[in-house]
Amino acid sequence: MSAPSLTDRAALSRNRARALKQGAELFLHDEAAAEIEERLSEVNKTFMAPAVVTGFPGPWAEILPGARIVADEEVLALDPGAHDLVIHALALHWANDPVGQLVQCRRALRPDGLFVGVLFGGRTLSELRAALAEAESRLTGGLSARVLPMGEIRDLGALLQRAGFALPVADAARTTVTYATAFHLIADLRAMGEGNALTLRPRRAAPRALFPEAARLYAETFPAGDGRIAATFEMVFLTGWAPDDSQQKPLRPGSATARLAEALGAAETPLGDRPMPGEH
Repeated sequence: MSAPSLTDRAALSRNRARALKQGAELFLHDEAAAEIEERLSEVNKTFMAPAVVTGFPGPWAEILPGARIVADEEVLALDPGAHDLVIHALALHWANDPVGQLVQCRRALRPDGLFVGVLFGGRTLSELRAALAEAESRLTGGLSARVLPMGEIRDLGALLQRAGFALPVADAARTTVTYATAFHLIADLRAMGEGNALTLRPRRAAPRALFPEAARLYAETFPAGDGRIAATFEMVFLTGWAPDDSQQKPLRPGSATARLAEALGAAETPLGDRPMPGEH
């Protein structure tokens, strides 16, 4: 019997639709879009056929007018070799098969096309995660799936190689947002469409004391000054290129034409002339 999927895609779609209907809070999308726009300006290339995979098109259509907007689904509506730029925009953390998403993006790129992904990383909502876990363990003696587990940057960067991208790079940026209370943070997460859509999320109502206790622990443990609390959002940026013969490649072992010692201006001692440990 196969393990259940991490994400309940129907619940995720409902969360996003509710957020859009009520006026979605997209300041983190705006921040991510501005960062990617700046990064693209530093690439010595003009992109003529971009595509953006996202659940919230607004901020991304602003930085790439005319880009093809692709819904964030398990199977992406991307044609093979149709694009010279694909952006996966703050949705990959919900993917049940993140490598499969990256492979689909790579196949949609032309040779030497650029992929840029941005998703929430493992330090995101670390404070909320800790406060909820402590409160629930005190009240019930157990833990429930209440906050999405998110990948660490090292593991996320390795996904690029598994998906077949050339010249893979992963880096991260952290943003701290302050809120009046944990309840205001949770309301903001719902307005972002980032409410709990885990397949294994609790289906029964939480104990009445859970969230007040979590809010108390949050305020006590993670104060931001002036009576407010701090919430961390880590955005991981993934960059890779569709392979092409024009790209730089690492030299084969043994193919160097100059010695490292010569380049460094250092004396070179043959290995056999070095004293062994304990010898004088």
